[in-house]
Amino acid sequence: MIDSHTHLDFCEPPNGELVAEALAAGVTRMLTVGTDAASSRDALAAAAEFPSVFAAVGHHPNNATGFSGADRAELRELAADPLCLAIGETGFDRYREGAPLEDQRLAFEAQIEIAAELGKPLIIHTRDADDLSIDTLREQAKGVSVILHCFTMPTRLEECLAEGWWISFAGNVTYPKATDLAEAAALVPDDRLLVETDAPYLTPQIRRRERNTPGYVVQTAEFIAEQRGVDYASFDQMIERNAAELFGW
Repeated sequence: MIDSHTHLDFCEPPNGELVAEALAAGVTRMLTVGTDAASSRDALAAAAEFPSVFAAVGHHPNNATGFSGADRAELRELAADPLCLAIGETGFDRYREGAPLEDQRLAFEAQIEIAAELGKPLIIHTRDADDLSIDTLREQAKGVSVILHCFTMPTRLEECLAEGWWISFAGNVTYPKATDLAEAAALVPDDRLLVETDAPYLTPQIRRRERNTPGYVVQTAEFIAEQRGVDYASFDQMIERNAAELFGW
């Protein structure tokens, strides 16, 4: 199994412990995701240290206040590292309003451009901003491999699939009240599906009282496999194949 989206630098145990626990659980590869320049550098450092870890570099919408040309240039430099396999996470967040919307837009558009220039996938965070995110991607991300991280738009699933975007589910798909997400997870075509932890957030229901870690992606994967009516071994192979195609690891 793989974890297509985690944040090692936000998790409490040391990276070595997190990676060892994930490997013991059967998680062979993971993508640790930057949310600003500092955490993107941390992600690249983790990728350099651990063979099973790869990096995404990005500027989260809640960290986009004052996003400038200098920020773009720094991100572009980090993105050129061979251990960086994706750009983001980026997008729009109108739930927390952690940054002015126009700054979020500048950061988002810059990262779309970097992903297109370097030919790397683009990881999308969207919260209470579905129309904004979808419209921006349709207008500006043609030809870019788009990953809808922690997918939370079940009523827009068909639209997203029609654009060829990848759909990634986190631990919240397992929550008892998230029946719409569980139903969506059963409908995504085999070749457009990913799983993730978003650790240390969104712990799967079976471990809900704990902080999430990359190794817990297995519980989410088991749940989705059951929803799709397939055995775990086959589902595991499918997800590993999808991630290898998308990230080239």
